[in-house]
Amino acid sequence: MTTPIRVTVWNEGRHEQTHDAVKAVYPNGMHTVIADYLNGQPGITARTATLDMPEHGLTEEVLANTDVLTWWGHVAHDEVDDAIIERVAQRVWDGMGIIFLHSAHFSKMFKRLMGTSCQLKWREANEKERLWVVDPTHPIAAGLGDYFELPHEEMYGEMFDIPVPDQLVFISWFQGGEVFRSGCCFTRGKGKIFYFRPGHETHPTYYDANVQRVIGNAVRWATPPQNSVVIASPCYQALEPLE
Repeated sequence: MTTPIRVTVWNEGRHEQTHDAVKAVYPNGMHTVIADYLNGQPGITARTATLDMPEHGLTEEVLANTDVLTWWGHVAHDEVDDAIIERVAQRVWDGMGIIFLHSAHFSKMFKRLMGTSCQLKWREANEKERLWVVDPTHPIAAGLGDYFELPHEEMYGEMFDIPVPDQLVFISWFQGGEVFRSGCCFTRGKGKIFYFRPGHETHPTYYDANVQRVIGNAVRWATPPQNSVVIASPCYQALEPLE
């Protein structure tokens, strides 16, 4: 019997408490919408964690039992404890997958793993976003057509200050004319990383069937192999005589 993929859906969780427009869209938090979808997929089990939980809900035990972590944050990036950032980074290097959603591009966690400023252009104008599939062979694009559209989203535009992605799956075009690398894959240590752009808090983006499919596909792609090789740094004996 195949072991289920264990996902922790992490959300800052502040907007849903303080902004009526966000509460109207995500009354129980966007993390519950994402987790509910994932829990409905075969072979996946998801739990949630938020910023205001002890240790931000990312205890050693939780992370040890997480195959893939999803991350959404916006107004409280600086409140995430640096010790938790290092804890999560170590798990990624050891093989845990991580998926960054929308404004998590500016989180301490994403910056820690990218090593760049992660700055970009942005505009809130409720404009159409068209996401083009530029690598239809990639597992994250499975089941999608040439493109899909979101009728209302926040614009993110280039230049996006990130390292060159290992694979680029999606490019977004916005009604105002900008384009953006909106589906980027990276590897750090043994861990797989996916950045997925859509997800502004006042829009029902995480109810969209295509967005949900992408997240589900990304979870399966980012899951570490069952029998991964342990990376160690021993003092190594020479294979040939050194005398």
